[in-house]
Amino acid sequence: MGTPDFIREIRATAGHQLLLLPGISAVVFDDDGRVLLGRRADTGNWSVVGGISEPGEQPAVTAEREVYEETAVRCTAERIVLVQALPKPVTYPNGDQCQYLDITVRCRATGGEARVNDDESLEVGWFSVDALPELREFARFRIKQSLADEPTWFERGSGTV
Repeated sequence: MGTPDFIREIRATAGHQLLLLPGISAVVFDDDGRVLLGRRADTGNWSVVGGISEPGEQPAVTAEREVYEETAVRCTAERIVLVQALPKPVTYPNGDQCQYLDITVRCRATGGEARVNDDESLEVGWFSVDALPELREFARFRIKQSLADEPTWFERGSGTV
């Protein structure tokens, strides 16, 4: 889907200034324990599925919606895995600046066949957690935390995961 309409409306008056946005990362597992990944069109990197919550939309609903929009896979949100302000702002090629408060949600696949379902991904697929493609630490950490059953604690002010 790209940039949501409500962000376009904010940008019309805010310009390129830094916006704090609610980001959702969905870590989706199938019945075989494989994780769903997409290769992003903007960077070419493999990653977990993610997107921005619409105004008033609950994080679980955002996760389920984004997974379907990007991969055609239906899923059910199971639990929140991690809430973290990402340490660095992102500057997009057009000059827009954003910093994300990421909510990572563990999800279970319930139907559909994994395929590219919009223009945000080049490829999508299921991967064994023991045979993941090259991933940035951001995605690798979220998968690791989704497999754990305990909370994660961070050093206050460290800005690192």
